[in-house]
Amino acid sequence: MIVCVAEKPSVGEYIARVLGANQRKNGYFEGNGYQVTWTFGHLCALLDPQEYTEQWKGWNLSTLPMIPPRFSIKVHGDEGVHKQFNVIKALIEQADEVINCGDAGQEGELIQRWVYQQAGCKCPVKRLWVSSLTEEAIREGFQTLKDQSEYQHLYEAGMMRAIGDWLLGMNATRAYTIRYARGTGRDRQVLSVGRVQTPTLALVVKRQAEIEHFVPKTYWELKTNYRDTLFSAQIPVVTVAPDETGETPDGRGTITSEEQGQALVDSIKDLPLTITSVEKKKGLEYAPKLYDLTSLQVDCNKKYSFSAEQTLQLIQSLYEKRVTTYPRVDTTYLSDDIYPKVPATLAGIKDYYPQVAPLIGAKLPKSKKVFDNKKVTDHHAIIPTGQRPEGLTADEKKVFDLVALHFIAAFYPECEVSNTTVLAKAGEIDFKVTGREVLKPGWRAVFGNERSQGELNDENDANDESSKSLPAFVKGESGSHEPVLKEKTTTPPKYYTEATLLRAMETAGKTVENDELREAMKENGIGRPSTRAAIIEKLYQRKYIQKQGKSLRATETGINLIHMIISPLLKSAELTGLWEKKLREIERGEYQAMDFLNELKQMTSDVVRDVKTNKAGMLCPVCRQGLIIRGNTRYGCSRWREGCNYAEAF
Repeated sequence: MIVCVAEKPSVGEYIARVLGANQRKNGYFEGNGYQVTWTFGHLCALLDPQEYTEQWKGWNLSTLPMIPPRFSIKVHGDEGVHKQFNVIKALIEQADEVINCGDAGQEGELIQRWVYQQAGCKCPVKRLWVSSLTEEAIREGFQTLKDQSEYQHLYEAGMMRAIGDWLLGMNATRAYTIRYARGTGRDRQVLSVGRVQTPTLALVVKRQAEIEHFVPKTYWELKTNYRDTLFSAQIPVVTVAPDETGETPDGRGTITSEEQGQALVDSIKDLPLTITSVEKKKGLEYAPKLYDLTSLQVDCNKKYSFSAEQTLQLIQSLYEKRVTTYPRVDTTYLSDDIYPKVPATLAGIKDYYPQVAPLIGAKLPKSKKVFDNKKVTDHHAIIPTGQRPEGLTADEKKVFDLVALHFIAAFYPECEVSNTTVLAKAGEIDFKVTGREVLKPGWRAVFGNERSQGELNDENDANDESSKSLPAFVKGESGSHEPVLKEKTTTPPKYYTEATLLRAMETAGKTVENDELREAMKENGIGRPSTRAAIIEKLYQRKYIQKQGKSLRATETGINLIHMIISPLLKSAELTGLWEKKLREIERGEYQAMDFLNELKQMTSDVVRDVKTNKAGMLCPVCRQGLIIRGNTRYGCSRWREGCNYAEAF
């Protein structure tokens, strides 16, 4: 008998139907030589500290770091979880072969492998790897099953991720709670520290501090109105120093003195403005990229205010309803083998999207911006499967529309534009204005009046003067104009929203607008596309961050935690991003899992040592009210004047 283990009951039921295993049993389906059962997410987990040794039951600094000589797993969950595990175990014990039908990703591989290990699986294991749950994809997948050994590196990467989270999370949380948390016993606040959640929180805290400490600067810009068009003066030197974010208020140059600005106005107000150059360049704008999970979450947050977790649940539901492909992906490209299937996919949704009509029967372009085998590893970008999108909820329909329209637009012609740059001069001052005209809308016709990803990089671009059409200027023309001095004030950076925080996690905290550069930086991002939403949710649950409108604000608890943490490893997005890069290298077989495990152990020891040797800021162990402060030579309690006799009081 062949035993298939799916990731959840609904997926198991559909796979059973495709295989002809139609006889329902207790916890599985049977028929046609198959038994199809399922897990409930994480059936197995690493042991808790006290399950390794009694010494780790209590929270004591002296017992840290906790580094098990060998990591072990257990069945983790309620009575229902144990019952389903026993069903899987009994089936595997009698199986001739097991087929891993779990989620086709790193986490899914780990979940399944641990279940087989705990069940004592001795028979051969094959792997079903599909990018959608359509009947065609499942049948094709069963015809091309691979041996489990081909996914060993994927499993090792998942295991190292879980062990890393355990080592740093368990040890750092205990160390910082013991040393710095207020209260005692059950009243003591737990200071939760995590490998990904803490650097993510640090991003929010840092941005909030930049905003709160921002000192606005006043500057002036010289502009002039000629033929109902506003030209900007090209002041050659930027005289305003960069602000706290490292940005100057205006790349063209600015004026720091109103008197200086007024003098410039007076010097040209009676002089004509002469057009010195009119340059037109035709250009192409490419369709927005297909979606990976993060970009879909970003757009859904901007457009519909969906949380990252909400978008993940919606796209997961669309995947299980077989109308979109596998969602937990970090690429925006398709593999070459998808190209022949595109006409059928488009035909499947043509009744729902009239924009498909011009593509039916036409020769579809095969752009390297869409199809690139080198940019696809386990799965391709999120696209429709071609199944009729029926029975969707209102929110599912919104998400599906985004996925479908981006897919359709990828096969439309480029948008043809004309970019115009006009230079002018009044006296000794140069002026400039730019404009853009859409000559042929191309892919923009797919979206109509809707704004698409890539069409506007930022909400502020809606008011970008460079995107407006210009009058027909002629070189050499001249006329009167109205110079004006505009007072401006530098503005602080914006609070993170879920959309911008997801982008920051993807690029390890760096602000990256360019799509190609962002794609290259994904390997160093913090967290995985599938886990970032859960990390943000954790920060909400632990009351480290909260929402104010769309903005994310760090709470006092979150701010204090980041200020307490002395280890740069724990709160640096860049360092955590380098760690993520090594996990991806393990997945590709380019880095040894054991070498990484040794690094993990050393990092954990360093974090604990830093806490043990740093007393400043910890709660006084005598009065439990004051904080330890450092004098010239010794440490003492901040309440020593109130009579606290901490042993090292000065």
